[in-house]
Amino acid sequence: MTRRRSIRARSGRAVAEPAALTLARRAARVGLSRIHGLQALRCAVTLGLAVALARLAGTLIETGGLDGLALGLAGACLVAGAGLASAIEARSAALEAEVAVALLDAAEARLAGMPARAAADLPRGAVIAGLQRHPGALARLVVGHATARRMMALGPVLTAGGVAVVSWQAALALLLATPVMIVFFALVGGMIRDRAVAQEAALGRLATQFADRVRTLPTILAAHGLPRETAKLDRRLQAYADGTMGVLAVAFLNAGVLDFFASLAIAILAVFLGLGHLGLAEVPGFAGLALWQSLLILLLAPEYFLPFRRYAELYHAKAEGEAAASALAWVFSEEARTTLERGLATAPGARGLVLPHTGPVPDFDLPETGLIALTGPSGAGKSTLLRVLAGVEAPLAGAVRLPGQGLPATWVSLDAPIPAGTLSAAIADGTPATPEAVAEVAASLGLSHDPHWPGGLDATVRAGAENLSGGQRVRVAVARLLLRPGTGFCDEPTAKLDPENAARVRQALACAARTRLVIVATHDPALAALADRRIALGATLSERQAA
Repeated sequence: MTRRRSIRARSGRAVAEPAALTLARRAARVGLSRIHGLQALRCAVTLGLAVALARLAGTLIETGGLDGLALGLAGACLVAGAGLASAIEARSAALEAEVAVALLDAAEARLAGMPARAAADLPRGAVIAGLQRHPGALARLVVGHATARRMMALGPVLTAGGVAVVSWQAALALLLATPVMIVFFALVGGMIRDRAVAQEAALGRLATQFADRVRTLPTILAAHGLPRETAKLDRRLQAYADGTMGVLAVAFLNAGVLDFFASLAIAILAVFLGLGHLGLAEVPGFAGLALWQSLLILLLAPEYFLPFRRYAELYHAKAEGEAAASALAWVFSEEARTTLERGLATAPGARGLVLPHTGPVPDFDLPETGLIALTGPSGAGKSTLLRVLAGVEAPLAGAVRLPGQGLPATWVSLDAPIPAGTLSAAIADGTPATPEAVAEVAASLGLSHDPHWPGGLDATVRAGAENLSGGQRVRVAVARLLLRPGTGFCDEPTAKLDPENAARVRQALACAARTRLVIVATHDPALAALADRRIALGATLSERQAA
């Protein structure tokens, strides 16, 4: 039986390792063993090269002659080290590609076996962007970062052992610098992890919003909303760019501090060795050494800190990989799949919704027919929740299932798209309604004989409906709702109407709700009073129960 690893949560409790990370580790296991073997061999070759160079330089300085044996060993180690480095890089790149392909294959199989409704509920933009980034991030975590972590344990031990052969005091000095590195990794780790999670979340929101806006581009253009949507995308793009720079800034700070401590330790060794050779101080382990031995210590000291430097360079890969593993839970997590299928089997409604800017929303069911009012103070998230229910905007978390799937929905608001042409054509847009039906709904909403808009059903609607007031635009959208069978989503449908027309719209919405589901976001207490159910946002528990 395969044992699932556990990672320590920030609260101190052990939590199960994400299934995506388990799969990635399994795919990389065999290849990593080979890479680790090559890395150990390269360390041994590096030690041999350092000894050969130290002997060669020491002999040259002291006697003026060349040590042929040392020169040959240095050449052989140099060639072998270059070959091993090339092999390690090539094998690491190939293994990362293999792991990424394995993750993509698993995601493809998961999508192919997922119910159509479950796949439709996934935020398309975030899924597409995630499948482009997350497998690669996970592959870097289980290959590149894992190799650096293993070498951080193996490389310094081998190097310190080589130094100890010459001077155990110098090796001890190097070992004493290690706790500083570990403490700094612990301090900076949480900061990098939090910023990486925020960066992945920003990318998901950006990709989802972009995909949604591409899907609704005709509506945005018809409503002259392109500048507004462009500004929204620019803000989220800037948020993602800021998150990326934040992760890189912490990573560079990490590497810079490690370089400082490494340089300081090497400088201290050089000073002690120099004082010993000049006879100015008798520091045990640093005095009485041959020149080549001192050179060997100075050559191996940077090699001792090199694995820490490499680990610091890839530390952000750990945070990005862990964030990617969590983001891919929808593909690999059995718990997520069970929860999703259980949610699909229940009545239509919202489960676990978390809205942008306003936070979580209590779960609720949605009936097949009826008038549902979303109420609450300004800024509580009524319009955002309405857009999420309509599928115009993606939530940060959770899922929505609507009754009457497959039927076209109707959006009613001040920016409802209305094509150019006649009033009759604008009302009947997208429906096979007869002229009699169009005339009936127009009369019920006061559109046939609007004194502010003469011409009746033959009146001209200009491009972008620029000759319509906000109230007229809303009433046209409501008339269209009456002619369609699908769910209606209405954002403040009575906000810009005079009392007489507001009463007509309320009556029309109540009439439409007898045969379909109509959801309204409203501040209008009279409209809320007609609702079969109210969902109060930004309210206390007792207020929600009263609603």
